[in-house]
Amino acid sequence: MGKEGGCGQNKTMVKQEQELANRPDNTAFTQQRLPAWQPMLSAGIVIPGFVIIGLAFIGIGVALFITSKNIQVMEMDYTGFEPDSDCFKCSNPEEKNCVCQLDFNISSRFEGPVFFYYGLSNYFQNYRRYGVSKDDAQLSGDLDNFKSPSDTCSPYDTDGIKPIVPCGSIANSMFNDTFLLYREVNGTNELVPLDGKGIAWWTDYNVKYRNPNVTPLKEAFEGTVKPLFWPRPAYELDTSDPNNNGFINQDFLVWMRRAALPDFRKLYRRIAQGDYARGLPAGNYSLKIAYNYPVLSFQGRKKVVFSNVSWMGGRNDFLGIAYLVIGSMCVFMSIVMLIVYAKFKFPEED
Repeated sequence: MGKEGGCGQNKTMVKQEQELANRPDNTAFTQQRLPAWQPMLSAGIVIPGFVIIGLAFIGIGVALFITSKNIQVMEMDYTGFEPDSDCFKCSNPEEKNCVCQLDFNISSRFEGPVFFYYGLSNYFQNYRRYGVSKDDAQLSGDLDNFKSPSDTCSPYDTDGIKPIVPCGSIANSMFNDTFLLYREVNGTNELVPLDGKGIAWWTDYNVKYRNPNVTPLKEAFEGTVKPLFWPRPAYELDTSDPNNNGFINQDFLVWMRRAALPDFRKLYRRIAQGDYARGLPAGNYSLKIAYNYPVLSFQGRKKVVFSNVSWMGGRNDFLGIAYLVIGSMCVFMSIVMLIVYAKFKFPEED
């Protein structure tokens, strides 16, 4: 009996020691003794709160909506679907090196800086297999992946004999229409300068995409072929500027940044130089288009967009409308709660 009693006491002591070891420290934080504040919601707090929040949202919404409406936007379709369009002749896939023209008039100054976009419709860049069809190591300048592209690029990894650089569906489908903008001045056409520097994301240009450390750049591409849809190889995208050639070409970087929705636009150029720093003056303009990119095969459309920006960015009516709707709902709910409170309030709250 003595031995059994001793064993029982030992077990009890061990159990108590384990409980003490597992017990949190005796501090205000671990024992949840910190001072706390819990609001006591009442009609006198909730109803004015809803009114204040609603009025604040309505004020912000009005400011956003008015600002958005003041942003100038001009869109022009140049798909060539309509027979009376000058680009109709170019919509035929058999037509090569076709140039068409869009003539338009600006009635009042288009305030600068002006951003020039190209837009595509019914184009699903967010398709999963399309999105992974590239070789990140190759695009970062890894020469080993020049000779052996990633399997994710298939079927645009080789032409059957030589590897394709850059490989993949995204690079192969790069947008390649080009534009020249002219303004009519005293009966002659004056070329409007288009600035293509800095149109891509900083991280894409400085971090994500890199050219191989080979000079001249052409030697890095020996034994490879250009993407099937491209008119010239990557090392000839801009031979006049080494800082805009190869994988760090601004137009290439803009295209490789995929769009989330099937109808999108991408920045092509800025108009902010010389006489056009303050914008596009009123007058007649013509846009000459080297029509190369086919879209009718998948019922797509092409357009050009001229737009300026404000402190809130580009034109976006939805944001202002969303604030107005939420603010109005808050004010409406505050009125409903006030009516309910006035009719059904408890006697002790009189």
